[in-house]
Amino acid sequence: MATKPSIPKGTRDFGPVEMLRRKYIFSTIERVFQKYGYLPLETPAMENLETLTGKYGEEGDRLIFKILKRGAELERALEDRTRGFADEALRYDLTVPFARYVVQHQNELAFPFKRYQIQPVWRADRPQKGRYREFYQCDADVIGSTSLLSEVELVCIIQEVFESLSLKVKVHVNNRKILLGLVQLFEVTDRRLTSSR
Repeated sequence: MATKPSIPKGTRDFGPVEMLRRKYIFSTIERVFQKYGYLPLETPAMENLETLTGKYGEEGDRLIFKILKRGAELERALEDRTRGFADEALRYDLTVPFARYVVQHQNELAFPFKRYQIQPVWRADRPQKGRYREFYQCDADVIGSTSLLSEVELVCIIQEVFESLSLKVKVHVNNRKILLGLVQLFEVTDRRLTSSR
């Protein structure tokens, strides 16, 4: 009996109508990022395993999709049990590959460096309803600047993206430094507010 064609759990197909909508959304986001001086970056789907492990905590490390060694490398690993069976993995997010890229190319970059990425990421998770093992992540970062104006700019970008997509949203900012700044500005002396420094 022939099996019915299917895809792996936690993945999905996007038909032409969905793809046209996704492409419109992605291009809108990219246009706004570029307006603010962010440059596109693309990193490989896989990274060296040592680059990814230890960056997401114990739970995150368990969710990394490891890629088995192939051919002679796998045979040597099977013979010598002290070797690992994987030395590469699919990226878990876009932040660690970005950090690796900056370290690797730091002499070629002008700082502050503003980049954005819209690429798929993978999580070795047991997919539950509404959760996927393969999905797109949109990420933007500024590296090489300590100015809080970069944070303000990111909030402006978020607001402009949603306005460009005709979506009404309210952006809330939650930052302990802002709260402590307000406490100092208004000279609040409540111990509960000032003791969290």
